[in-house]
Amino acid sequence: MNKYKHIFFDLDHTIWDFDKNAEETLNELFILHRLQEIGLSSADLFIETYTRNNHELWAQYHVGAITRDELREARFKRTFIQLGLHPDLIPADFEDAYVRLCPTKTNLFPHAHETLRYLQGKYTLHLISNGFKESQKLKIAGTNLGQYFQHIIVSEDVGVNKPDKAIFEYAVNLAGTSRQESVMIGDSLEADVYGALNYGMDAIFFNPFSAPKPVDVPVQITHLKELITLL
Repeated sequence: MNKYKHIFFDLDHTIWDFDKNAEETLNELFILHRLQEIGLSSADLFIETYTRNNHELWAQYHVGAITRDELREARFKRTFIQLGLHPDLIPADFEDAYVRLCPTKTNLFPHAHETLRYLQGKYTLHLISNGFKESQKLKIAGTNLGQYFQHIIVSEDVGVNKPDKAIFEYAVNLAGTSRQESVMIGDSLEADVYGALNYGMDAIFFNPFSAPKPVDVPVQITHLKELITLL
């Protein structure tokens, strides 16, 4: 591990706890938009259904199968319809309300600041995110994460998403380093791990829920703090 000089992190689901922040947001919006009064009996079922749909749509977005606007249009519409709500009853501004509120949430994975402070003393750190630019700015500002990263690379600015090799090449060139001196850390096997490995960069799989690790994934961690001893 001593060969590394630059570490590239994913943000959502790796440092910023997307699911926890989304759950807080949706519980608030469930009440604010009076979803129980229009036929949704359970906030928990609503959140569970949304989370499944959102993950599926983000997987499609990563590989360019859908656009940002298609993702945003589909995730709540699909959720409401699956839960039996008539399309005419879907709150028109629900997606906009979610996009405004969720990025202001500040839940991070345990030991995020501690780990990043330690790594910053040994390596140059960067972010590579497929998240939406305006949302990522709010997340980083609200959690004071910007202090750790020399470069914050958002796919919208580059024009391609992870796992495309071009975004990794762009990031490495921007950092003034090489793939051999770099490692990518992220939760998405497709976007972060295989994206980096296919580019020729080492990768560490962040696997906080202990999902089965594919045999072709060389290194995984289940807690961010493990990076302190690993790196």
